[in-house]
Amino acid sequence: MHALFDQGPPPPCPATFNLAAHVLRHAQDMPDKVALAVLGPARAERWSFARLESAVRGIATGLLARGLAPGDRVLMRLGNTVDFPLAYLGSIAAGLVPVPTSAQLSAPETAKQIDILDPALILRDPEVSCAETDVPMLPAQELHDMATLPPADYAMGDPDRPAYIIFTSGTSGTPRAVVHAHRAIWARQMMVEGWYELRASDRVLHAGAFNWTFTLGTGLMDPWAAGATALIPAPGTDPMMLPLLLKRHDATLFAAAPGVFRKLLTAPALSLPKLRHALAAGEKLPERLRDAWRDATGTEIYEAYGMSECSTFISASPGIPARPGMLGRPQQGRKIAIRDEDGIVEIGQEGEICIADSDPGLMLEYLHAPEATAAKRYDGWFHTGDLGRMEGDGQIAYLGRADDMMNAGGFRVWPQEVEHALHDVAGLTGIAVTDVEIKADTRVIAAFYTADQDLDAALAGQAEARLARYKQPRLYRRLQTLPTGPNGKLSRRALRDGFRA
Repeated sequence: MHALFDQGPPPPCPATFNLAAHVLRHAQDMPDKVALAVLGPARAERWSFARLESAVRGIATGLLARGLAPGDRVLMRLGNTVDFPLAYLGSIAAGLVPVPTSAQLSAPETAKQIDILDPALILRDPEVSCAETDVPMLPAQELHDMATLPPADYAMGDPDRPAYIIFTSGTSGTPRAVVHAHRAIWARQMMVEGWYELRASDRVLHAGAFNWTFTLGTGLMDPWAAGATALIPAPGTDPMMLPLLLKRHDATLFAAAPGVFRKLLTAPALSLPKLRHALAAGEKLPERLRDAWRDATGTEIYEAYGMSECSTFISASPGIPARPGMLGRPQQGRKIAIRDEDGIVEIGQEGEICIADSDPGLMLEYLHAPEATAAKRYDGWFHTGDLGRMEGDGQIAYLGRADDMMNAGGFRVWPQEVEHALHDVAGLTGIAVTDVEIKADTRVIAAFYTADQDLDAALAGQAEARLARYKQPRLYRRLQTLPTGPNGKLSRRALRDGFRA
């Protein structure tokens, strides 16, 4: 029996479509319902569906008035405020292609993005770093003021046209711009029962910042599309305040990366009477963490697996929970296989997790990188680079990466990108980066290097100047030599094994 699980065709997307119009459609039938509450220490800032849509369409008007044309790319260098999702949806409403990026990125990192994108405009918070460029910049305050302008009509069109771009890293450590179509939001409906069990009556609290794509999708777009209320902690909120916010604001669903759950479990007590269940993604959820959360709260954490190129497509849910050691099953409408170089393997055998190339949630391409696109999409499948094993009931076990990708708190990081940022430190004769386990279920990025003297401080200083915080090594170790395999190539596995020993 082959390791192929076909959950049937997904529902067809309307022939004329706009992502922002779909997300905000409940502004028509429930205009006064609270769509967003930004939870501060004393009070919450509330946005109704009608106010949200008015601001989004006003921003669309302002952007078009600057002479931007449908299809133009807009780089977002904005902070952790409500302006971020408003600008994102406002751009899409106008037919533009926004590129949300992490505020943690350094100026050199944004310079690479600008070179790849050739954006028509940069939305800029002065507190957020950005490379010097001739690209016109729109200050955050002007963007904020656009929200009061008369509403623009939604730019309707082909659901297969580009809607937004997000950055990931390529196999060489080169940032890749992942182009997604408007239909990507339609495809996310497959998560509603397959992961969230999301209802219009839900109040979804996401622990992440506005400008994290996990928050943007799971914490904002999906609840709004379902007519539910999104709850987002105000910028600077101490994570240990989350249990109080969950209880005080009657949260029914809670979404976070595994590291947040780990931290909350250090609290003396977790009383969450309205919480139905929690959602985790971004990195593998350790089984012992799931068990500890259940013991502390009486609720389950349901895990989802996905990536920048296709969001999540394998998950557990209240209706079909994951068995111990398993991720869950392919969501309804997905077609997933476990493959090796000869094709689809047998049930119970290890192979690469692949998703059908026809999946409506799959990216269009890597921008300006046809060879990189072709390396991932071939033979009718998108090849994830992750290893797995499928059981007879369709449940899939995650077995790790087929390459050297690292996971830093839910962000995927290529070691080559970190190595390139550090390679020219004076006195350095060799460097290799990988992630290591420092305690049970906790991994950090570590840099191993060769040099005649200790360079920990110099390497850390250069990492801080050139890399986002989540990409910076947390450990530096000087070695006599870097380990290699029989073919003379660097062995990151040997580095990890040596660190453990």
